[in-house]
Amino acid sequence: MKHFALMAATAAAALTLSGCGQQSGGGAGGTRDQIRAVGSSTVYPFATAIAEMFVQGNPGMKSPIVESTGTGGGMKLFCAGVGAQHPDIADASRRMKKSEYEDCRKNGVKDIIEIQIGVDGLAFAESKNGPGLKLTPKIVYEALAANPYGKGPNKAQSWKDVDPSLPATPISVFGPPSTSGTRDSLAELILTKGCETDPAMEALKKKNEDEFKATCTRVREDGKYVDSGENDNLIVQKLGANPNALGVFGYSFLEENKDTLKDVSINGVEATYETVSTGQYPGARPLFIYVKKAHMQAIPGLQAYLNTFAANWDPNGALTKRGMVAAPEGVRKASAETVKSLAVLDGSQLK
Repeated sequence: MKHFALMAATAAAALTLSGCGQQSGGGAGGTRDQIRAVGSSTVYPFATAIAEMFVQGNPGMKSPIVESTGTGGGMKLFCAGVGAQHPDIADASRRMKKSEYEDCRKNGVKDIIEIQIGVDGLAFAESKNGPGLKLTPKIVYEALAANPYGKGPNKAQSWKDVDPSLPATPISVFGPPSTSGTRDSLAELILTKGCETDPAMEALKKKNEDEFKATCTRVREDGKYVDSGENDNLIVQKLGANPNALGVFGYSFLEENKDTLKDVSINGVEATYETVSTGQYPGARPLFIYVKKAHMQAIPGLQAYLNTFAANWDPNGALTKRGMVAAPEGVRKASAETVKSLAVLDGSQLK
């Protein structure tokens, strides 16, 4: 009887989603009886861990499909429309942008649920045998910017060229691509902060915001910064093969590889669980999942999947054992309430 009821519920949900797809004008239409999530490579290991727990707690349900596409790439897929051919969830290592929200609405994705699942740090790391760099946002900006302070192409070849206190080690940084939320966090939390140390940049921001953004966030393309794709584990491997190189990725990857890597402090603050969770660390950032409300009834198990997240994001929960940093208590309570009420995002809050 239970098996029949589950089959009937699944069939009804699939039928609902099929209608949903037809309403959105999706050519692929069809039905789907498993959850699909796309997005951040940083959130990926946590989303897959929740998928495993979801299957264990819901016998008979199919395992959710979780794809690591990068936050930006995931948002494009998520916002493309409503229906079976479009993902249910976007995993993000930064908050949704106003432009993405508007793209969603334009394509019929109008009711979006925003849930902060935890906190992460934009970690800087080097091999255990590395040079022992100590950095600031200003130093990172001057080392990586394509056109530092708008004064011409970046000619710095070594860290010593940027700051005399640093070793004459060649600048070599393995980091995320432009589609990654980690790259967005690097731009917002570190590069822009370093750029703004020059008073002329503050004046430029007021005069021409687009030029300011390009000057402060565009990364050099002469080989000093190497786009390493959406696979953060690949950066970890490259640091092992290049002891003088620097890697930029989510804090959880540093935590998982403490046997081979060491932290590079920013403004004298190391990336630790405590400094990230309290926001003392300059590279701390929130982690989110975005869910289509229109898919909640249509996709079997979607509510249970969200409930599994909420049950495991506490400081002693399963996600923190996987390397995620728990959000402050107030944030966790608000997120748990959102999981229960399915309140939708107010786009006016976005930037």
